[in-house]
Amino acid sequence: MTENLQSCCLANWKMEMELDPAKDDLPLMANTRHMLVKHYVLDLDVDFKSQVIEGTIVLFFEPGSRCKKGGSAGEGACLSQSDETCKIRASEPCHSPVTNVSARSSKTGYNDFAVCAKGEKDTSDKNGNHSNGEQASGISSSKNCCDIENHGSEDFLLVLDCCDLSVLKVEEVDVAAVPGIEKFTRSAKLTDAEELRNLRNQIVHELVTLPADRWREQLYYYTRCSQAPGCGELLFSTGTWSLMIRKAEVQAPRDFPHAIRIWYKTKPEGRSVTWTTDQSSRPCVYTMGSPINNRALFPCQEPPVAMSTWQTTVRTASCFVVLMSGENSAEPAQLQEGLLSWYYYVTMPMPASTFTIAIGCWTEVKQESHTADVRTNNEFSSLFSRADLRLIEGSCGHVAYPCRFQNPAASSQLVIPHRVFAPWCLKDRCAEILLELIPQCLSAAHATLGTHPFSRLDVLIVPSNFSSLGMASPHIIFLSQSVLTGGSHLCGTRLCHEIAHAWFGLAIGARDWTEEWISEGFATYLEDVFWAVAQQLPHDEAREQQELKALLRWRRLRDEVQNSEEELQVLRPNKENTGEVSESGTCIIKHGLNAEKIFMQVHYLKGYFLLQSLAKRIGEATYFEFLRKFVQKFHGQLILSQDFLYMLLEDIPEQKGYGLSVENIIRAWLDTSGIPKPLLEECQTWDQCRLVRQVNDEVTKWIQVNQRARKRSKRKRRQDEVAFQKLLPDQLVLLLESLLEEKTLCLRTLQCLEKTYHLDEQDSEVRHRWCELVVKHKYTTRYADIEKFLKEDQAMGVYLYGELMVNEDAKQQELAYKCFAATQKQMDVSSAKVVAEMLF
Repeated sequence: MTENLQSCCLANWKMEMELDPAKDDLPLMANTRHMLVKHYVLDLDVDFKSQVIEGTIVLFFEPGSRCKKGGSAGEGACLSQSDETCKIRASEPCHSPVTNVSARSSKTGYNDFAVCAKGEKDTSDKNGNHSNGEQASGISSSKNCCDIENHGSEDFLLVLDCCDLSVLKVEEVDVAAVPGIEKFTRSAKLTDAEELRNLRNQIVHELVTLPADRWREQLYYYTRCSQAPGCGELLFSTGTWSLMIRKAEVQAPRDFPHAIRIWYKTKPEGRSVTWTTDQSSRPCVYTMGSPINNRALFPCQEPPVAMSTWQTTVRTASCFVVLMSGENSAEPAQLQEGLLSWYYYVTMPMPASTFTIAIGCWTEVKQESHTADVRTNNEFSSLFSRADLRLIEGSCGHVAYPCRFQNPAASSQLVIPHRVFAPWCLKDRCAEILLELIPQCLSAAHATLGTHPFSRLDVLIVPSNFSSLGMASPHIIFLSQSVLTGGSHLCGTRLCHEIAHAWFGLAIGARDWTEEWISEGFATYLEDVFWAVAQQLPHDEAREQQELKALLRWRRLRDEVQNSEEELQVLRPNKENTGEVSESGTCIIKHGLNAEKIFMQVHYLKGYFLLQSLAKRIGEATYFEFLRKFVQKFHGQLILSQDFLYMLLEDIPEQKGYGLSVENIIRAWLDTSGIPKPLLEECQTWDQCRLVRQVNDEVTKWIQVNQRARKRSKRKRRQDEVAFQKLLPDQLVLLLESLLEEKTLCLRTLQCLEKTYHLDEQDSEVRHRWCELVVKHKYTTRYADIEKFLKEDQAMGVYLYGELMVNEDAKQQELAYKCFAATQKQMDVSSAKVVAEMLF
């Protein structure tokens, strides 16, 4: 068995060595089946001048699933380090820790912490919302030099996901030295080295397994333990994608230190965060949803199975506001003149990839004295009231944490506390558009799915280089400035999409990252439902708008399938191997670094159409009642596609008689490229929608106007009056897409089109199609619209560069080069790579 484990170790490191950083597969290197991180304590200083985040991270571990099943190291329960593996790593540099790493950290006494221990004041309210707290932790160091190569041949190797970080030192934390920690021990104080090691690991085990109702005490002692002195440096080495740590003569994970401290620095070029300026030209830094997630922000275990909690202290200059994934709405504490400290924590275990931070000179946008009108759709509210409420009274299926689904006050909370932040120059626009929408969309989400999984929400308008319209993380949503133009429609729909991720993507996550449809398909489907409820649309009107949206999505999916690699069109690329990992827990995310895949919509659209098809087959009322049951059962857990499908068909067994089976659904929708056959049959019906027919009538009018304009002589420029109907934003999108299919539109038609619909004032979805028309017909007087779009709407402008280049028109290519030169330095890395390939 030991030989087999050594082979496993060797295979993992061969994978690291053989991976080509230029390829598009993303490795998850952490050996989570041997040791599993349960909690992170980050203590960070942010320096905008050097564009570096520096500090420590303390990780608290438990033995992984593979080691819990076995016994001693000799029985093969734990991974060991083979001689051959050492040879692979022989060329890697040895890291000697610096000796003055503690000089940069502000130390505070134990009494400076606001987290509550037993007997301290409980700051959470009846809804489970936690009030402000602040913490600034001190760190210590010892002087040791490590020689990574002088070690036994079978020492256990802890592997963490890590990239673009400068690791300075790694040490074991002496948790036994914390005052009052005796309550977590079962024996008297010990002096023997092996017994002391066991005692420390026992303390960590007792701490990470405390009951959920003792979460305040648990945070308190995590804080104390994170400040405990070191008790010996650990040997470490770094690879392209990983940080490898070992302790001499420790051969089993159960004997490896369960609390370690890592001293490190980020690099300015690190790919997990972007250093840029906001729309008011002030510096900021934020996590922008990088394909490599957070491994260039802190060493961590990236695989989704590594569900952990965290607490973070951030110190930065007093002009900055720190926003983060956290249950508390942090208020800063002044450490000294010009320096503030911010503290956030999370008690719901989630993958490290969901950790989010944004630091900038953000301005909080506050509501005027009147309160926003919170509306609910009575039809959906009645559906919820008919749901099986007995489920809510049952026990949850996740690991223990302070769960809002078990809190009656939280379950009845229609709108959770929320704040809005933005650059100063966008403050008024946010006040006009966003503030009113948030409570309406939150209320609509609650009316549809029930309990909000998270206790509060911050919404931030991020810099213009953000590569998406939105991104959801625990307790915080990023929105692009592109959603603030052209009225409330695009902002409302995108907000609903990101709010939906609280349930699907965060509270319920995919166990295999390749199954993105579980997150994005559900959010796209629920976006329409939430938005209809938020607007209080009558059922027929909501159905018409959703059919129009379905047609637009169908057109987008059809185009994308025609212009992308078949391999990238499969929703479950690993097929029957989905969810499988190696013996140590490592795996490869196929095409995880593919720059083009980031901009593809296949997993959004095919997932959406699958869910829409199921809802139509089952019936809306039955379907949403099932969704609430599903959320109740699987919140706080990771799932695979079959978990959803099996429960659906078990809950609604009559569907099996109509040819629905898990196998058929997976084969037709998830495991094949191209357009699913059931969708080909259904797409014919959307053309009959009233809103679509209305657009078709308008398209006919414009074609006639264009024909007359082309035939009209110079002496007869006066145009016959044509009565055009007012169109919804999505109707305008369809109109412009339809006109793009016309071979030629003359100048006068384009001018009339622009004037009729005030296209420069529409939302970014409409303006994007307008820019496409300008490019296609070389409407040079409106090239300024394209330039503005490429600079201010970077989340949507990537493929406009390709259209500017494909016509081989000198002026258009010059415009593309000009815009790219102006935005390249601040552009998202993936966006810049895709655009550069188009241009050069």
